[in-house]
Amino acid sequence: QVQLVESGGGLVQAGGSLRLSCAASGNIFSINTMAWYRQAPGNQRAWVADITEDGRTYYSDSVKGRFTISRDNAKNTVYLQMNDLKPEDTAVYNCNSFLRTGRGTSPRYYWGQGTQVTVSS
Repeated sequence: QVQLVESGGGLVQAGGSLRLSCAASGNIFSINTMAWYRQAPGNQRAWVADITEDGRTYYSDSVKGRFTISRDNAKNTVYLQMNDLKPEDTAVYNCNSFLRTGRGTSPRYYWGQGTQVTVSS
C-alpha cells in the first residue's frame, strides 16, 4: 500500500553535487522519521541521515557538513542534498520512512528501491 521512489542519482565527479528525492505515496496516515541509507558493493548498509517530523536532523560523521537532509510534508518527500561528493560516497542510496498507514496502526519502516550514486575521481 505504500511506495517510496527515489530519484536524482547519477554519475558525478568528485567535488560535485547531487540532490536525491524520495517520494512516498499510498495509504499514508502520518510520517514520523524519514532517513537515507546507502550501501556500496561488498559493504554493509550504512545510515546516512535522519530527519524527524518536526525537522530535527541527524547525520553520519562521514557526511556531516557535506550533506543536508530536508523534507516536504505536503509532498511526503524527503531530500538529500549532497555536496562535495567523494568517491567513497559511491553507493546505492535508499530512503526509509517510519510511518503509519492508519490511526489504529503502529508505525513501520518502509524502504525505497534505491538510486545509484557514482562519484568518479
